[in-house]
Amino acid sequence: MKSIREIYKVGKGPSSSHTMGPERAAKLFRARNPEADGFRVILYGSLSKTGVGHGTDRVLREVLAPCPAEIIFSKETLPGAHPNTMDMIALQGEQEISRLRVESIGGGDIRIPGEPDTESPEVYPENSFAEVADFCKWRYIDKLSSYVELNEGEEIWDFLLEIWQAMKRSIQEGLSTTGTLPGGLKVQRKAKYLYEKETEEDIPALWELQRIAAYAYAVAEQNADNGTVVTAPTCGACGVLPAVLKYAQDTHNYSDEQIARGLAAAGIIGSLTKRNASISGAECGCQAEIGTACSMAAAALAEIYDQNLDQVEYAAEMAMEHHLGLTCDPICGLVQIPCIERNAVAAMRAMNACNLSYFLTGSRNISYDMVCRAMKETGLNLSHQYKETSEGGLARLYGRNGRK
Repeated sequence: MKSIREIYKVGKGPSSSHTMGPERAAKLFRARNPEADGFRVILYGSLSKTGVGHGTDRVLREVLAPCPAEIIFSKETLPGAHPNTMDMIALQGEQEISRLRVESIGGGDIRIPGEPDTESPEVYPENSFAEVADFCKWRYIDKLSSYVELNEGEEIWDFLLEIWQAMKRSIQEGLSTTGTLPGGLKVQRKAKYLYEKETEEDIPALWELQRIAAYAYAVAEQNADNGTVVTAPTCGACGVLPAVLKYAQDTHNYSDEQIARGLAAAGIIGSLTKRNASISGAECGCQAEIGTACSMAAAALAEIYDQNLDQVEYAAEMAMEHHLGLTCDPICGLVQIPCIERNAVAAMRAMNACNLSYFLTGSRNISYDMVCRAMKETGLNLSHQYKETSEGGLARLYGRNGRK
């Protein structure tokens, strides 16, 4: 399993697979072809169908400038290829001098078919939660965060502290910004309103919801507005983990170092899911993005609440189990509806999963490895309409009414 550093990437939204991945691919291809005076990029599958709403064409032109770049949104189906596939072509005049096929596999990562992944070496020998738990029991390790430090070294804490600072900045910026999000849907930012809204009654559960939702909205709205966020595990699901950790820090006075331990545990869950299933909405639907984010957040909370390994796994499993089958149907291809609201709902669900794992520890029947496999099988069997194509569900019905 790869380093948890691969789960957390700081970058600009709105999409890790449609914005950050293509940006990374374009930088790589341009570096390989310095003699090119023009480029052509052919987008397939989900990249073609929702690339405009996600800013794929915009970011490609920005990276490949000042050379002109022709972006082609192809309707061709590539059997067996990842749904986020692109062909990058380097030109001299009208002559093609180089071509490269790249797959944007989620979380800002790319894969080049036929080339080894030399940038991201394997760090963890274990590749399932069962293997991780067995190793920890053998070595008398009672915390996932300690397991992370053993494999990644003490320097991982500096990295995670930087990630936490970036997450907090996205919350602060989101809470202080108002206005309308770009893209034409005229979605109003709601985070500041949620945070500042005063209620007539003092209901603790309502206050908790208000705070967590405001934080999740803040980050998700920053992402939708092309702001800087942290993939956790993706841009589309970037608000879940920061929201629950910020609320936990606010209410329990946890230090940044303690929050970093939660991020370490969450990173293991994200890495396992990425390896054994998917974190790509275009491949397995929103269950792969929001479901994984909810599992990461539930595990992080259980870790900082000092729950044991079994409880951490139960929290992560429960969070994923109740997202199985969740579709990815962004209206107009924008990471706004239902994406922003979905971050807030998943953050609350992570809190509930963590709390239930505390009460019901020792009674579960489903392992995290099992629910992870179920998520992958469910996602692969979902109709392509519900995997980031904007051709089904809410996106289809909204378009059917003539609203664009």
